[in-house]
Amino acid sequence: MAYRSRIIGTGSHLPDKVLTNADMAKLVDTTDEWIVERTGIRQRHIAKEGETTSVLAFQAAENALEMAGVTAHDIDLVIVATTTPDNTFPSTATKVQAMLGMENGAAFDVQAVCSGFVYALATADNFIRSGQVKHALVIGAEVFSRIVDWADRSTCVLFGDGAGAVVLKSVEAEEGEQVGILSTHLHSDGKLRDLLYTDGGPGTNSTVGHVRMLGRELFRHAVNNLASVVDEALEANGLKAEDISWLVPHQANKRILDGTARKLGMGEDRVVVTVDRHANTSAASVPLALDEAVRDGRIKPGDLVLMEAMGGGLTWGAALVRW
Repeated sequence: MAYRSRIIGTGSHLPDKVLTNADMAKLVDTTDEWIVERTGIRQRHIAKEGETTSVLAFQAAENALEMAGVTAHDIDLVIVATTTPDNTFPSTATKVQAMLGMENGAAFDVQAVCSGFVYALATADNFIRSGQVKHALVIGAEVFSRIVDWADRSTCVLFGDGAGAVVLKSVEAEEGEQVGILSTHLHSDGKLRDLLYTDGGPGTNSTVGHVRMLGRELFRHAVNNLASVVDEALEANGLKAEDISWLVPHQANKRILDGTARKLGMGEDRVVVTVDRHANTSAASVPLALDEAVRDGRIKPGDLVLMEAMGGGLTWGAALVRW
């Protein structure tokens, strides 16, 4: 027998404040038509003062724990994927651990920008496969609105805030049995860091910095890399694109989602899309979309679910799950 990770609960949380494209047009030289045509985004949620990454993460975690039917005291490991931590240190995960009332286990952050949740999921899965952890809480949470340049119309319209979470449980499975997380696949290429980055940092100029992006080049790499890592995940498990029940992609741009689906020969009816309402919430986007599709009944037991993402670094990855 071998240990495998099964997702037994999902949860999410979005700030109450909504900023529409019409609202954005009052801030920068843009229009609703321009934003929708190029990105598919119609609105985004923005955290209010005092609504930190840990606050959003905690709410998503509580919702995931409730669905899973476990308490925080059952959790052995908390991993928060975020690019916008509350503080340089300590980790946001330790703050969430305290907010949940946990006095056991370990907690740490993972930073892989928009790929962060997939990276965190892969890390937790490997802890479970090794037998070190029975229950893990994996969270993607961001307040990206605090690192965008609100005078840069090419980037400020793209991002939003939010958090999503999953609870993983260790289950025993026969070798080769398709149960829970089948495999995870992670990649990065540091030579391409300048395609998406912030122009600051505590070790560089003692500032947070603002998001800077070369959109056209990033788009090309996104479609190619995401399709490639999806193929890699399918090949590793002896499966084909037509076996996928649901593709749950990082929600960066509707055109990237469409391009990836076309490369895989998948119809739009099998792709979970939230970018129109959430915009790009970085590490939170995949678990936010996953939670929505689980709660509205689209994702059902036995479904094959493929999660994928690409972010600054460049980083990219995929996780294949038998629900």
